[in-house]
Amino acid sequence: MFKKLIRVFKDRELRNKIFFVAALLVVFRIAAHIPIPIVDADRLSDFFHSNQLLGMLSMFTGGGMEKFSLVLLGVGPYITASIIMQLLTMIFPQIKEMYQESGEQGRQKFNQFTRMATIPLAILQSFAMITLLRNQGIITSVDSFDIAVAISLITAGTIFLMWLGELISEKKIGNGISLIIFAGIVAGLPMAAQQTISTMTSDKMPSIIGLLIMSLIVVLAVVAIAEAQRNIPVSYARRVRGSKTHGGVSTFLPLKVNSAGMIPLIFAMSIMLFPGIVASFFVQNPNETIAGVATFVNNLFQDQLFYGVLYFLTVFFFTYFYTSIVFDPKNVAENLQKHGGFVPGIRPGGNTAEFLGRVLNRITFLGAVFLGLIAVLPFIGQAMTNVTTMAVGGAAVLIVVGVVLDTIRQIDSQLTMRDYDEL
Repeated sequence: MFKKLIRVFKDRELRNKIFFVAALLVVFRIAAHIPIPIVDADRLSDFFHSNQLLGMLSMFTGGGMEKFSLVLLGVGPYITASIIMQLLTMIFPQIKEMYQESGEQGRQKFNQFTRMATIPLAILQSFAMITLLRNQGIITSVDSFDIAVAISLITAGTIFLMWLGELISEKKIGNGISLIIFAGIVAGLPMAAQQTISTMTSDKMPSIIGLLIMSLIVVLAVVAIAEAQRNIPVSYARRVRGSKTHGGVSTFLPLKVNSAGMIPLIFAMSIMLFPGIVASFFVQNPNETIAGVATFVNNLFQDQLFYGVLYFLTVFFFTYFYTSIVFDPKNVAENLQKHGGFVPGIRPGGNTAEFLGRVLNRITFLGAVFLGLIAVLPFIGQAMTNVTTMAVGGAAVLIVVGVVLDTIRQIDSQLTMRDYDEL
């Protein structure tokens, strides 16, 4: 590992890329501390500490939401736009063709539509957040012009983060959006550790030690599942062209247990936070029926058992959904057949697609169950240790570990490419 670090920092171009990405993440952290001065800071802090769901959402923005900063929405609207566009690929074949089959130009057009959809979503989400805080008495004595300015600033902050994420992705040191979420989570860890230490007593020591052991086991399990794969043997028919022989080799097709990575957790989190936040808007509605329904929904999503079960099922669904998007057995089978490849014992074409789909569904079940358990780990940990683990919960651990592994892979690929260039 140390030899690899030395190689990385000896390479001037790669070193500059890493410093550039680090500088952009620092810019994000600075933006997260620039507040929009229309809120009561003390009431805002108390409100987020009393609401577990909003506290978790604020963690993924690096505390920007809790400080009501320029980037209080983080990259949430962009992620929501991505979810909508991915869902549309399942409904409209034209969008799926543009995303999967039109090459780089089609993907760029797809990404452009995602960026355009981010803007109205950022406006809606910022208005919703301001409305929620006004209903809670946190925003007072502001007119329509101040609200419009705040919405414009928050929307601009989201677009700014989206731009930073794309700049980071262009350097091929990791996924920009994932690294921004990663930076937000890591930035909150020192404060969480400080709060745990400040409230630590002798009777809590066994629980905290148990929590640390559980966290270590989770990290090891996340790495194991992230690297686990099923290798499908593939052989290529021998073809003779003139005096040269092509093919006749055997290789394998890797099917990962967790092909979806951390995306299902992010998708599910965005979906799960929506009903509770919307219900909060109508709790004080003059209509008793609307207020009663809103109170019921709000209390329902505050119930840890209900929230945990629904969260698990949502993550399970999105794992299968996203896996079906990133890996299409039919396309893979067609490509294998075009290049003279086949799975031993399986006829090329439709039979191969059916076989790959069956194997993928089986191993994805294990990955979906694992991701679901990781998602509800904070509730399990809190029940077992009586220590609030939301700040370092399962979703946060999976995202942090997943981003680190992805970044290491991309750096390794750049080092390998440089080795070939030297040869």
